[in-house]
Amino acid sequence: MANLGYIQVVRHCNHHCGFCSNPKSTSVHTQATIERLVDDLVERGYYGVILTGGEPTLHPDLPAICAYAKAKGLHVRMITNGSRGPDAVFARELAAAGLELMHVSIYSTRPDVEESIRGVAGTIDRAGAAIDHAHANGIGVNVNCVINRLNADHLDETAMTLLDRHPFVRHFVWNNLDPSMGRAEANREKYVPRLADFELSLRRAARLLQERGVTFRIERVPLCYMADFAWASTETRKIVKGEERVVHFLDEKGTVRQTSWNHVYAPVCRACTLRSICAGLFERGHGYDPRELHAVFADRDALVQRILQDPTDPSRAFETLADWRERGDRNRTAPAAG
Repeated sequence: MANLGYIQVVRHCNHHCGFCSNPKSTSVHTQATIERLVDDLVERGYYGVILTGGEPTLHPDLPAICAYAKAKGLHVRMITNGSRGPDAVFARELAAAGLELMHVSIYSTRPDVEESIRGVAGTIDRAGAAIDHAHANGIGVNVNCVINRLNADHLDETAMTLLDRHPFVRHFVWNNLDPSMGRAEANREKYVPRLADFELSLRRAARLLQERGVTFRIERVPLCYMADFAWASTETRKIVKGEERVVHFLDEKGTVRQTSWNHVYAPVCRACTLRSICAGLFERGHGYDPRELHAVFADRDALVQRILQDPTDPSRAFETLADWRERGDRNRTAPAAG
C-alpha cells in the first residue's frame, strides 16, 4: 500500500491563519530526532514522508532532512505556505537534497480573502514564486486548499486562476476544515462552512480539473456531497485499499497511527448504497450538522473498481473487485449507521 507518514519538523509558523490547528510553540526537531522518525516510517514499510509544521521551511536544516529521508528510500514531500518562494537558491537546495513533491497551500486567489485568512499580506505572489521555482528545479507541485466559509463559493475560480498562471500544477487537494481544534474552534462562526455552502463550487472545481487533466483528492467531505467525484475522496480510497497513516506530532500527542476513517453518520445513512465505504461527516467539535447528510444510491462496486484500478495510484498494487471482497479488510467495514 502507498502509505504516507507525516512528520512535523517545527510547530511555529510565519502566517496567522484564523483556523490553524497548531498551538503557538517554538518546538523544533533536531536532525537526530528527525532521523529516528524517518527510520520508523522506513521500518513500517511506508512509501513516503510528508514534512509539515507549522511551516517546515523555517527549519534551518530542512535540506539535510530531505536528503536523509531520500537516502532511506522514501518519496519526500513537503507542505508549505510558500513564504520562502522568492528564494530561488533555496528551491535548488531542496531539489538537490531529494525533495520530490511540494504541496503549496493557497486558500483563495482573491487577495482580500487570502489576506483575511492568513493575517499576512502578499502571500499569493510568494506562493506563486514557490510554485514556479519548484517546477523550474524539477520538483512536482500540488496545491492544497482548506475549504472554509470565506472561500466556499469560489473554489473553482481559485483552481482556474492557479492553472492559468501555473499550468504545470499536477494535483489539487481540497481539505474541508477541521473545526475541532486550535483557532478554528474559537472562530467557528467566521470560518466553518455548511456542507451546502461549498457543494456546487467544489463540483465545478472538480469538473474543471478533470477537463484539464489534473488529478485531485477531496478530504473530510461525505460522499453525498461528492456527486460524480466520490472516487476522489481520500478517506474512501483509504477504506477501500486498507491504508493507514502515521503522524509524528511535535507535541504531547507524539506518534499517532490512524487506521480508522469513520466519523459521524445520520439515520438516513442506513439506506445509502455507499455507506460501507463512506467516512461520514467529520463532525468533531460539533462543527457540522449531520442533518445535512442524505442517502445516495450509486453503484458501490463500480466506485470500488475505479479506485482499485486507478492508474495514478503510486502503489500500483491493483486488486480486482473479487480480491477486494475476499480480503474483507476491517477498515472498509463501517459501524452501523445512526
